[in-house]
Amino acid sequence: MGGFFFRETAGGFEAGIGGEILIEQRPGMPFLRAGRGTGKFEMYRGNFRITETIDEPLDPLDCSVAEALGDSARLIFSCGGEPRIAVSLREEEGRLVARFTDAPGAAGAQDHTFNRFRISLPGLESEHIYGCGEQFSHLDLKGRNFPLWTSEQGVGRNKATEITRLADLDGGSGGDYFWTFFPQTSFVSSTCYWCGLDTAAYAEFDFRSPGQTGLYAWALPSRLVMGAAETLADTVSDLSAWYGRQKALPDWCHDGVILGIQGGTKTCLEKLEKARAAGVPVAGIWAQDWQGINVTSFGQRLRWNWVWDQDRYPGLDKEIRALRGEGVRFLGYINPYVGAGMSLFKEAAAEGYLAKDSRGADYLVDFGEFDAGIVDLTNPRAFDWYKGVIKKNLIGFGLSGWMADFGEYLPTDAILYSGLSAVLAHNEWPALWARCNREAVDEAEREGLAAPDEILYFMRAGAAGSQRYCPMMWAGDQNVDWSEDDGLPSVIPAALSLGMSGHGLHHSDIGGYTTLYGMRRTKELFMRWTEQAALTALMRSHEGNRPADNWQFDSDAETLALLARMTRLHAALKPFLIHLETVNSERGLPLMRPVFLQHEDDEKAWAIKDEYLLGEDLLVAPV
Repeated sequence: MGGFFFRETAGGFEAGIGGEILIEQRPGMPFLRAGRGTGKFEMYRGNFRITETIDEPLDPLDCSVAEALGDSARLIFSCGGEPRIAVSLREEEGRLVARFTDAPGAAGAQDHTFNRFRISLPGLESEHIYGCGEQFSHLDLKGRNFPLWTSEQGVGRNKATEITRLADLDGGSGGDYFWTFFPQTSFVSSTCYWCGLDTAAYAEFDFRSPGQTGLYAWALPSRLVMGAAETLADTVSDLSAWYGRQKALPDWCHDGVILGIQGGTKTCLEKLEKARAAGVPVAGIWAQDWQGINVTSFGQRLRWNWVWDQDRYPGLDKEIRALRGEGVRFLGYINPYVGAGMSLFKEAAAEGYLAKDSRGADYLVDFGEFDAGIVDLTNPRAFDWYKGVIKKNLIGFGLSGWMADFGEYLPTDAILYSGLSAVLAHNEWPALWARCNREAVDEAEREGLAAPDEILYFMRAGAAGSQRYCPMMWAGDQNVDWSEDDGLPSVIPAALSLGMSGHGLHHSDIGGYTTLYGMRRTKELFMRWTEQAALTALMRSHEGNRPADNWQFDSDAETLALLARMTRLHAALKPFLIHLETVNSERGLPLMRPVFLQHEDDEKAWAIKDEYLLGEDLLVAPV
């Protein structure tokens, strides 16, 4: 497409690559504004209320060109005649990269240091915007503002619904359209360019103005990266090359459904036999309670001590080996926290591996009628210790995978070993948790604890960089209902927006999870969700937080027959799915693709969020 260009104009400057103007300063649209503000974070069980007071308005900074060469430029942004911020522009590997630093001499102005920044980019009224991580309510983001902060996804996620109202009354957990486990400060434009802002701070991407896009951050970003291509598919491929790509899934994942079962060894074996007798191809059993349960008013929770519960699962070590011989893997559960008073908590506390509070005590987070400590992943010794827990207690025990849950609960007032502010560590925490899992698996393979490409773990929380560490995302805790913002329909825009953010492997809990405020999973919902899941990268069921209230895969013969039929379809697609995973790992094109990614000339395709293409040619339109 051609190389970097920079031109001074009467109203400022314009720069881009391949003849495409990607950033500019013009009258009425300054490239950079700066000011000061004070933010307040209130967290309750992973739900955040974030408020801000503007102490110094965000005013445009005066721009001067310090240097303009053929392949680069350097800009100085000043306030009151005083240089404050330097921005260097250049092409790097075919992309436009803007690097932000304090301007020379700006150190003398520390009493007036800016901590709020707004970057304005040119936009078109007719363009469509996608990405910003995993977005459940909206696929096309144009016309809306998106705060980007990792948190619980919220229950209901729509302030106009009764479920959300009830959840808001119950600890402020109702959420809104932008609440997400996996926010990412990047987007893709229908005009075939992508943009990524390197910042760990709280940010907002504002697409409400027809003629411009606003990127707002509570700290000076390190970089602004922009790429362009001839087609939208090539644009997404370039974005994924920047953020990292996923390997193909383990071969065994494609052989059937992974059944979510709880209740002990006997229950798992009985339900497995019932499923196989009905003709269901079973690739694995996922038993999240392998390490024990903790019953609360929310429902059945877990013990949060990542050690085999021999009382609940007697003989499981032997059964895992026997099941593997029958082609059935066994999967468990872990998260980056340790239950207060449990054996792993005591071990971590004794070694100083937990994040601290302001008094220097181990920080205890309320997870809903029980507390847990935060393994301080910024402490290299704690990081290595937790990798050891994964290698010994999960892989060494015989698990072929696990749900690597949570990652979004880091309190902003926690004190970390690294000295990094938890406000800045918060959004990066899920990627750090993903790296911990990735390194544990890689080391286990090198040490002979696991066969190569055997282990599957899946995550709900993510951040920029999770792409290279997390092999599979799942959509988190949907309601067991049909609601657009938080039920079965929401998993499609979630997968598609994540695919437009560089993570191409996604699935959801068959039947949903959250069973509250009178919601109960129906037979119809479970069957329709099963059909949709068959045409994704992975099929996995979940009993939900209140299993007795929900229709399950074995609740009647008709449901089992439907599950068998759809799982056989999924297994028959194995060569096709492996091919698509290879394309994703090599080109960064997701398995589940928005219709417009292959049909840019179809104007109607830009708004479709309830259908998708599996690869290039297979159209999936769930009912």
